[in-house]
Amino acid sequence: MSHAVFRTMSGTDATLERFAWLGDGLAAAVWHRDTEEALTGYHQPGHHTLSCYIGGGYSVEREGLPGQYGAPQRLCSLPDWHDSEWVVRGQLRMLHIYFMPEHFTQRAVAELDREPRELTLQDRTYFENEKLVRLCGALLQQPWDDADHLLRANEITHGALSELLRSQSMSKPGQRLRGGLAPLVRRRLHEYIESHLGQSITLGTLAQLASMSEFHLARMFRVSFGMPPSAWIAARRIERARELLRAGSLPLQQVAQACGYADLSHFSHRFREATGAPPGRYRELMSTGSRSG
Repeated sequence: MSHAVFRTMSGTDATLERFAWLGDGLAAAVWHRDTEEALTGYHQPGHHTLSCYIGGGYSVEREGLPGQYGAPQRLCSLPDWHDSEWVVRGQLRMLHIYFMPEHFTQRAVAELDREPRELTLQDRTYFENEKLVRLCGALLQQPWDDADHLLRANEITHGALSELLRSQSMSKPGQRLRGGLAPLVRRRLHEYIESHLGQSITLGTLAQLASMSEFHLARMFRVSFGMPPSAWIAARRIERARELLRAGSLPLQQVAQACGYADLSHFSHRFREATGAPPGRYRELMSTGSRSG
């Protein structure tokens, strides 16, 4: 396990109750501690962590924040760049979600009309957010023991990251953006792509919209969107397909056409490659999860 916070917890008296890779490089763990008093530190871990207390923690405090204690349903966001020391006392049970900075910020263009490089996760201790708590609860209730369950867990976790982006993101301190696309041009390209996912989208068309050469547009697009145009378009097509499959019973052939795939076979291959499940099975799992939730 490469995540530094996981390694730190493993080196303490904490007991790992559950762990799973959830797909897309996301991971989750449930920890339990029962200690008289111990000091635990995290030092620029290089990845983000969302921590949700699910039991105890009433005597756990962060150094530098005296008098603030944990409790069930309290949340902490620990960004990749942060340093913290924690005094742990008594019993504590918590859910950790581990994710890389790009998991957090690459959704910034579509959800916040911001560039990924502009944003980072806030360093927050013991904050409250009902939606995040509900999503963490849903993740805990979801088994993590087979491909179908992990797909549901992956969807829940992506929902949590979207809420975290909207509620706990901040501009990177001291960040001076160089290069990239002007906000108006970035917005124009994003809106064009979103409205033409069912059609062929060429680099030449995007370059014309941006009034740039194809070579220059490709470079600036990667700076502002966090990935090349072809990868961004492919990711948005998969996301559109997910939305359509979750939303209802549109025939799979029509879903494929609405997302710009030449035929159902190509769509099924790409969708399964991206999500781990074929489109029909994905819709069935999401429908079942919605009914049970």
